[in-house]
Amino acid sequence: MPSSIDLATSPKSQSILAPDLTLVTPVGRRTPAGRFQSHLTKLEVLADFATVIGAVMSSYAAYYLLGLGKQVYYPRSVVFGVSATFAVVIVLMLDRVGAYSRGTSLLRVRETEHVLRVSVQALGFILGVSFFTSYLFSRWLLVIALGLVPLFLFLEKHLVYMLVQHLHAKGYGIERVLIYGSGSTGRRVYSVLRRSPKLGLEPVAFVDDNAAKVGSAIFELGYENRRSASVMRGPMSRHLVTECAADLVVIAIPSLQHEKFHLAAEEAMAANARVSFVPSHFVHSDPLVDFQDIDGVLLASFSRGPRRFTYEWAKRIFDFIGATALLAIGSPLFLLLAILIRLDSKGPALFQQERVGLNGRKFRMFKFRTMYLEAPAYAYSPKESNDFRITRIGRFLRRTSLDELPQLLNVFLGDMSLVGPRPEMPFIVETYTKRHSQRLQVKPGITGLWQLSGDRNYLIHENIEYDLYYIKHRNFFMDVAILLHTTIFAMRGI
Repeated sequence: MPSSIDLATSPKSQSILAPDLTLVTPVGRRTPAGRFQSHLTKLEVLADFATVIGAVMSSYAAYYLLGLGKQVYYPRSVVFGVSATFAVVIVLMLDRVGAYSRGTSLLRVRETEHVLRVSVQALGFILGVSFFTSYLFSRWLLVIALGLVPLFLFLEKHLVYMLVQHLHAKGYGIERVLIYGSGSTGRRVYSVLRRSPKLGLEPVAFVDDNAAKVGSAIFELGYENRRSASVMRGPMSRHLVTECAADLVVIAIPSLQHEKFHLAAEEAMAANARVSFVPSHFVHSDPLVDFQDIDGVLLASFSRGPRRFTYEWAKRIFDFIGATALLAIGSPLFLLLAILIRLDSKGPALFQQERVGLNGRKFRMFKFRTMYLEAPAYAYSPKESNDFRITRIGRFLRRTSLDELPQLLNVFLGDMSLVGPRPEMPFIVETYTKRHSQRLQVKPGITGLWQLSGDRNYLIHENIEYDLYYIKHRNFFMDVAILLHTTIFAMRGI
């Protein structure tokens, strides 16, 4: 590779959004999109700073108006000063965890996780200071702030996200992307870029050496085939890059021959475009692989990470309380749905099916019945909403994910968790490779990263990267973030 190439990421920093993209960037190039991203980051930092100040001052106003506690009075200037100091701490902590880097979207779950984690840690620190110093903070004020700070930040970041989408739609901060390869890998790259608008990478076309594919349209993955890009005749050339005004070329053919890879990269850079590629020889994202940088040498070691008993116990307590509360609150809705299912078609309202859980243990999973009794009990799930096996009420239940609600019973009983990889049927698990079997290392869940992705139209075990990422990086704040995004996801009826 020419010396003008700079390897911008390593396996240590690669994202879960499969397939991984290893970025290759011409040195010293400053694009309008890069300047837009720089300005956007500054805007986001200022917005976070102002939001935290507003949240803390609103917490004090709520504390004072509600008459909570001993009503310790603080001058307004002191409240503002403490709020500003706290906002600086929050922004620095967000920056430390990488919240302002460009590629940390991860279906926006990581962004929410950062907000939750940093807010709790910062407020916990202040709570500790109030215990061990003479400067006292009202405990009620801290409790209110613990709720309002992450809530305000979550809403603010959603508004920033909508603003970015609007600006990108107007053409600001966009980098045009040309994808080399229109196979399954290229299509997944296309879907990832389409569903990560904050990246500002707009895929405009595919290039493929297969003449039979030229002129066809490649749609994004998912239930709704709304967006597509056409296939242009390959091989990759500087003329094609210039014709498409591409700022970035993604080589999405992991098995591409070495010579063709170098030729495609050289042609792209000759047209002053950056190059990314899907690696074929790097270690996959894997919960059993740890990376360590020793004097500039990156070593990968295979090891089974220690069990985190504190997290697992906290997760079980959270699951039990959450499932109990939701079962109690949702019981009228469950009864209504059961009646509608019985009226719509003959058969029981509840459907039971054997699934495989933690460490390969089988259990009976509950769902609301969405298919006719004649449908086979064990078969691949329908991909289309108009599948003849699905009942009328079943289409509504599947579209809104309400058919999954009875699995709260499985969570209550301890067979499942609120968050985790989806449990598979035994006949699918029997076909698992060693890599797929890693999904069985954690308790299955009602929702997870896969449900939030654009790859839900594919089978669960065909999207193993989402589950492997969760297994390696799971923590309490990520679980809460996934639940928050799932709630929004379900409310939209997606």
